[in-house]
Amino acid sequence: MTNVSIKDRKKAQRESLLYQELSKLLHNLMVDHPNLTSFTLTRVSLSSDGGICSLYFYIAGGIEEFKEKVSSLILYKPSLRKAIAQKIARRYTPELVFKFDEHFEKQERLENLLSKIAKDDSSQEN
Repeated sequence: MTNVSIKDRKKAQRESLLYQELSKLLHNLMVDHPNLTSFTLTRVSLSSDGGICSLYFYIAGGIEEFKEKVSSLILYKPSLRKAIAQKIARRYTPELVFKFDEHFEKQERLENLLSKIAKDDSSQEN
């Protein structure tokens, strides 16, 4: 059981390091290319073997806007991967996959439902 927690801890450390480095790289990229400023990197997740790194982005326009603009981000995938390989000393660099982070939309829907329920409860009490 201890080995599993150590493995999970090391994976979390790698994810954190990748998140930090990718955040810096993406920030520099967004300064030079204003069409990418709507992207917000929310989290990074590594596959169990460490071969795939999923980058989760949020855009205020939702998943439709993400699908429209992700192609411009995909153009920079090779240079991002090369920069990660130079910054982080690992045997191999994971493949980068860009995904839309739906957590914020789900959270917003839940908050709207809760406020609607609270509003309905207060109107029924009156």
